[in-house]
Amino acid sequence: MSTLDEITQEKQRVSEALARIDAQRQKLAGQLGELEATERVLARYSTGTKRTVSAKSPPSPTKAVAPAQRQRGRRPATTAKPGDGRRTSATLSDQVLALATGRTQHEIASACKGARPNHVGATISRHKRAGRIEERDGKLPTPSDRGGATRSGVIAQ
Repeated sequence: MSTLDEITQEKQRVSEALARIDAQRQKLAGQLGELEATERVLARYSTGTKRTVSAKSPPSPTKAVAPAQRQRGRRPATTAKPGDGRRTSATLSDQVLALATGRTQHEIASACKGARPNHVGATISRHKRAGRIEERDGKLPTPSDRGGATRSGVIAQ
């Protein structure tokens, strides 16, 4: 009987060890899934870095990846600046300030070619909040109508 008891105890010990290992495997599988999702997000939003190690498959040294296949997601926006750093065209903010001379918001939006009306509206709202322009009777007055205030906020004499 003692041999049968030893076999039963050993069997129970092995089954408990298997249960612990199975629980650990499930925990590690969940962590691996989270890491893979994080890796995909980082690969999509990181720029200029090259993915070197993958959770599923290590990179193969014989396979070269084309540059168009490497970059995913949104490309960085290019600015309208030439090499010397000066802008070639005025920004939407500058255009709105220049056009805010007794015109309505609708007139300014139609005068800003290539800009969406909601972007023009948001720009006008920012200028209103900053105090650079103010609305009177549905029109945006000229700087001379506002008591001589200039763009920098200094009163002209």
